[in-house]
Amino acid sequence: MAAAIEAALGATLPVDRSFYAALRSASDGLRPCIMRKPALSALTYAFEDECMAQAQRPVLFGAFQYGAHFRASGDRWREMARTAAGAAVFASFDAPSDASTETPIQIHLENDSPVLREWVLVCDAPGFSACVAGWELPSSPGTPDEERRFETIWTVDPQTVRRATLVGISLVAQRDPSLAESMTASLPVVDPVPSPALLRANALFSRVVEYVSRSAERERRVS
Repeated sequence: MAAAIEAALGATLPVDRSFYAALRSASDGLRPCIMRKPALSALTYAFEDECMAQAQRPVLFGAFQYGAHFRASGDRWREMARTAAGAAVFASFDAPSDASTETPIQIHLENDSPVLREWVLVCDAPGFSACVAGWELPSSPGTPDEERRFETIWTVDPQTVRRATLVGISLVAQRDPSLAESMTASLPVVDPVPSPALLRANALFSRVVEYVSRSAERERRVS
């Protein structure tokens, strides 16, 4: 089992305190894109739907900044977590939750956590991996919710997604070491050499999303 866990994790991968930093440190040419909340919501929903459609027993992580943001997506996440090998969400929750009954497990982040600036979805499963991570750009007090802006990156490369998975597992381990161990044991082994076809598809998808986001911004300014 120890050897399987080591292979699943990839012993040479560093563990960051930030999902976004973990992806930015990857070497597969991820390009950040500035997105307002509505565009980022649409991108995340697309990844969530694909995860529910394709992923078998995934390990799932989500970062919501505040508990109220998670509650708005709670039903959707409970449905995602229902068939997951393990699921956890991170935010500045108002009160401790009951880890023995909640699905997904809700993990409170302290004020010094960089993840409190982030919007994250991680899906790590056999045959399907995906991650979206954005960190919120500073804005003026009173900025409307839909005007919030995030520097966003995404990937479907399993090796890069695994970097984000390690961040989630390390955060879970601080609250529930046995759950972190169970999540680790369920992770599929990933090929250390990404498929060139997958990387090309990932680059094309990123370009498409970036162009669509730019087009939406131009239309927004005109209107």
